[in-house]
Amino acid sequence: MKTLVSILTVLILVVFSSCDKSRIFDSNKDFKNETWNKDSVLIFNIDINDTIGIYNLFINTRISGNYKYSNMYLFIDTELPDKKIIRDTLECILFDYNGKHLGKGFGSVWSNKIPYRIHTRFPYKGNYKFTIEQAMRTDNLENVVSAGLRIEKAK
Repeated sequence: MKTLVSILTVLILVVFSSCDKSRIFDSNKDFKNETWNKDSVLIFNIDINDTIGIYNLFINTRISGNYKYSNMYLFIDTELPDKKIIRDTLECILFDYNGKHLGKGFGSVWSNKIPYRIHTRFPYKGNYKFTIEQAMRTDNLENVVSAGLRIEKAK
């Protein structure tokens, strides 16, 4: 019986992971004690070979129910293959005006897929380095479980 359950679990995971054909990159990093320190910079290196396709970039966040702000500010640096760096400041709106969470919840953890760059192209082939850091006015941003970057082929 245990073997059957294991086989079914693996089969379900394979089916659900293969359904997401638009995803070309999706990586998240967990924070120790659900605290994002201002010095904890997330780094993602991605090799891009398609300069014609159109992509959507998203910032993933997972916060616990005790997160005390309605938003989250981030600094995002993109280092292009020619070594130029583009810096963006992104405000992630996590709650509406009534205090209702805008993400999807599971237990006390809420996941958000925040649009960062929509319908964009990569101008060069090569390695793109994305760095993400929290830009709130606190050294330790509490109740942040994880954050990351997702890149999808636009539909």
